[in-house]
Amino acid sequence: MKTIESVQVWYNGAETSATVLSAMVQNDNLQSSAMFQYQLMTEVSMPGSDYSYPMPVVTNSLTMSGQDYLDWDTNDYAYNWIAAQLNLTITGEYIPPVPPSPTV
Repeated sequence: MKTIESVQVWYNGAETSATVLSAMVQNDNLQSSAMFQYQLMTEVSMPGSDYSYPMPVVTNSLTMSGQDYLDWDTNDYAYNWIAAQLNLTITGEYIPPVPPSPTV
């Protein structure tokens, strides 16, 4: 997952800020095209704690083909390609927060 510059998206009848991009290969024909599922996510805080987690607010897919597919050789290439298709700016690696330790 990658962090992105905040973008406003419509979710559940209101605008919300998405700051995380997640992606996975949904289908790859190993010859000429691959379909990626992507999610734009917002950080949601756990009530009563400092812990937050990413929650999907947009889920969709994109198909890579042609020279883009032939040039695809790393995960970063795929993330950069997806970001370019969606006009997003990647700002870094997403580092998941560590859940709080249970209290006794």
